[in-house]
Amino acid sequence: MPVVGAVMVPHPPIILPEVGRGEETKIAETDRAFRKAAALVGELKPDTIVLCSPHAQMYADYFHLSPGESARGDMGQFRARQLRFQVRYDADFVSELESLARAEEFPAGTLGERKAELDHGTMIPLYYVNQYWRDYRLVRVGLSDLPLADHYRMGQLIRKTAEKLDRRVLIVGSGDLSHKLLPEGPYGFAPEGPEYDARIMDLMGRAAFDELLDFDEVFCDKAAECGHRSFCILAGALDGSALETEQLSHEGPFGVGYGVCSYRVLGEDPGRHMLARWEARRREALAARRAKEDPWVRLARAVIEAWVGEHRRLELPAELPEEMLTRRAGVFVSLHKEGRLRGCIGTIGPVRGNIAEEIRENAVSAATRDPRFSPVRQEELAALEISVDVLGEPEKIRSRDQLDVKRYGVIVSKGLRRGLLLPNLEGVDTVDEQLSIALQKAGLSPRERDFEMERFEVVRHV
Repeated sequence: MPVVGAVMVPHPPIILPEVGRGEETKIAETDRAFRKAAALVGELKPDTIVLCSPHAQMYADYFHLSPGESARGDMGQFRARQLRFQVRYDADFVSELESLARAEEFPAGTLGERKAELDHGTMIPLYYVNQYWRDYRLVRVGLSDLPLADHYRMGQLIRKTAEKLDRRVLIVGSGDLSHKLLPEGPYGFAPEGPEYDARIMDLMGRAAFDELLDFDEVFCDKAAECGHRSFCILAGALDGSALETEQLSHEGPFGVGYGVCSYRVLGEDPGRHMLARWEARRREALAARRAKEDPWVRLARAVIEAWVGEHRRLELPAELPEEMLTRRAGVFVSLHKEGRLRGCIGTIGPVRGNIAEEIRENAVSAATRDPRFSPVRQEELAALEISVDVLGEPEKIRSRDQLDVKRYGVIVSKGLRRGLLLPNLEGVDTVDEQLSIALQKAGLSPRERDFEMERFEVVRHV
């Protein structure tokens, strides 16, 4: 059992007496739970602690592993510079982990170090751990903007590394829960905040780690959490393990959720390969969705599969609906993968002979030419969710009161600058949000007031 256990912990600076100066008493339950989790670390005596922190180096499409032999840090940014930390890194573990990632073409490694100092998401858990166990080396892992399932896979790579090196390894998933629990809190309130905390504490308390991957990214953003990806890595490192699980505490008196859970590995459990379980459910859902796709989406999918998988341009099928062959309109093709946007390209008005040709060109562009994303790879094709929006004729409007984010898309323009946002998008709930995003897409300030507006309706095919 190279991975011997794990702890899920928050990192509120105020919990440290040197920072809180009395305020830490308001989260005394979290302090007690933290000490109990740290005592488990002392009992398990790991050779290596792998700590995942949202405040370590983070990249959009890469997991950063802190390089070198050692690192230092202090709590000076929280007026407690006297709290200093020094760690010894497990350079051999990092090297082997990087090698395994390279062999599996997984985006993780030591490239891109920008700030070597320890972050508070690392130091606060170690403040407690060091009171119970010091004879360890550290591996510090940054998070990424990649899908949640990739974070779980990162955890599985950590487990493989531990097995290969025969290290006793413990995982620390550092992260606060929602930052939107109370109106008087520093980040305000959102209904998603308490819902997120309730869900995460329930599933982490049951070690139902496959449910971590079911969280919608927009929902997580609205809840303003910072630990979900850390918890996914923790879960991946425990994949296939029989566990003794204990939910130790949850508090949020300052408007930010702090949750503590601990996990002791008891042995192997073939029934707890959670990523495989989640992927099976995902394949079933995608197959059911694909079976219901209409001709517009089926054409977009066939075009993308031919281009990405076979490197050929698809000839338009003869049996397409008449409307697709005789009508002209602007068309947007949108791709999602694991609930996240994977590409979206379209035309505001018709530029080709018919809707079918518009779909063909924009589907290829969405898959391979969206500058925000790398081109879709062949192994991603089965996981793509595709939608096709056929745009109605835009009409000029004078007031934002004539907009409805669910019914109308919007086009904003000033001079030669122009930006469009489709209607009924997840995470866009108000006209102000819709206009702000459209203005940014036009290269204009979200505070811009002197611009023209058009609205349009769409027929969305899924």
